[in-house]
Amino acid sequence: MKNFPSMNFKKNGIAHKPLAVFYVNGDYIVGVYQGSISKLDILIKYRQRENGSWSKKRTPKHIHWTVDLLIKMNYEKEKTKEFLDFLIETWNNMKCDESETTRKKNLNVDSLLKIIDKEAKQYDELNKYGEYSIQFLILLARLLMKQEKNNRNDAYMFKKLLDSLKNYKSIFQIVSTATMRGR
Repeated sequence: MKNFPSMNFKKNGIAHKPLAVFYVNGDYIVGVYQGSISKLDILIKYRQRENGSWSKKRTPKHIHWTVDLLIKMNYEKEKTKEFLDFLIETWNNMKCDESETTRKKNLNVDSLLKIIDKEAKQYDELNKYGEYSIQFLILLARLLMKQEKNNRNDAYMFKKLLDSLKNYKSIFQIVSTATMRGR
C-alpha cells in the first residue's frame, strides 16, 4: 500500500515475505508469515505508527495486549469485561485450520477486516484508553488464537489468560499467565 513500509524481513539470511498483510486504522501494519513450529503455523509481526514514524517490526507477546486491556479495564470495567466475553466466545468458536487452503481462506485480508470492523463497533468507546485500538486487538487476538490452535488444537494458554483477566484476582496471576510463567 502507498506510504506503508514493507513487512518483508530477513532472518539468518533467509527472506520472509508475508502470507497476508493487514492495515489497521492507518496506525498498524500486521504481517502474517509461515511459521516454523508446524506446517500450518503462522508467525505474526506488526509495526505501529509512533510520533509520525513506523516502529521496527515487532513480534506480539501476550503481555503487550494484556497490559492494554488492564488499562482499558481501569477506565471502563464493564465494557472491557464485555469485550473479554466476546474474546472468550471467539476462542471457544475458533477452529484450527485443516489445510493450507483453509488457512489461506481464513487469512483473506478483505473479509477478515470487514468482520473485525463490524465486531469492533460495539467496543468503540474502549479506543479512548490504552495503547491499541480495538480493531488491532481483535485482529491480533484472532491471529494469536489461530496460531495457538493450529499448533495444538487442545491449547489453552490464550483462554486461560482471558479468564484470568475477566476474573481479575491479582496482577501477579495475570502477569504470570501472560508471560507463561504461571503454568
